[in-house]
Amino acid sequence: MLKWSELKRASDVVLAVWPHYRPLFERWLMQELIDKGELAPIWRERMVPGDNDTVFADRYPDRETAFAAANALNPTLRQALSARAMDPVLKRSLELKIDKALQAKQRLQDEEVLMLVEALRRHTNNERPDAATLKLAPDSERYRQELAELLSKMPYLRVVKVGRSNNRWRYVLLYLGPDDVWSKPYHAGERAAQIAERAKIANGFGLSASTHWGKTKAKIRQILLPRANQLLQLASVQRILAEALARGERALVSNGIVFWYEPDGGIGWQVKETSSTRESEGAAIWKEGTILSTNHGRLVVLPYIKESGEHVRGHTKNGPNDGRALPRHRDHYVEIPFSLYDGDLMIGLFGELPYE
Repeated sequence: MLKWSELKRASDVVLAVWPHYRPLFERWLMQELIDKGELAPIWRERMVPGDNDTVFADRYPDRETAFAAANALNPTLRQALSARAMDPVLKRSLELKIDKALQAKQRLQDEEVLMLVEALRRHTNNERPDAATLKLAPDSERYRQELAELLSKMPYLRVVKVGRSNNRWRYVLLYLGPDDVWSKPYHAGERAAQIAERAKIANGFGLSASTHWGKTKAKIRQILLPRANQLLQLASVQRILAEALARGERALVSNGIVFWYEPDGGIGWQVKETSSTRESEGAAIWKEGTILSTNHGRLVVLPYIKESGEHVRGHTKNGPNDGRALPRHRDHYVEIPFSLYDGDLMIGLFGELPYE
């Protein structure tokens, strides 16, 4: 049995923690960001000591408990870094690396929660199948009731993870075939369990859960954009935007969506997407920065801070296949302050939309 003293972790400096969901175990496990000196910090699974020099994974039964633990520990870790005796420039660089790592985790979580909310709402009125009407391969018959329970919540699923038996789990995957027959069971390892978890989002948009996840989410963002445009018609959103404009804010950012105020030509508020450059990918967002728009591009690159501490101004651009963005006349260049809103805002606003 592995012992805590054998891990040699006591001298490692933990900079931050963040929970992540492990679908194979249906538990939340904590990750920790470790200082690697001159190298970039790295995430790893967090282990904690137990009695008699034992070792345990730092795991939690639900999301709320896991994030409560992370929110309690991260300020303490930040204070410990502030108290460290080290070169101020290096300390600031390390703080930016921590901000970048946590922002990336937060943005990923907010985006996928929003996508799941939309996937569920797109199928609110779908007929829920009766357990007796499901068509299954003979070897999958034992999973009939469990499958029906899953489909009652997400009728759009085409791949599911099942396996409950006398309160013990032996996970398998079932696939819906083109003949509407659920397949024989396939053993579910880590990768298979992840596919079944991603299906809760991807299948809701008619997409596969087993293809490149980044490309799948890019397609979903394109699907979400027309929905985001509908937000401009809501009285509650119009009130938020009017209050923002009164404060001098002309770009509101949440979950990859940008409410953008165009002062010229009577356009007013419109919706754009956030994007990135290679340099800004995953970088810490410069919240006090501004966006200088020299064209009418549909994508907004937010201001960001390089790990060296250099501040880079935000800008607008078109996507790779959009062609060149229509340029503004130099007299009409606009420098726009922006505000970042919590991901819950966009999730809540999407919930107000009328659905077919």
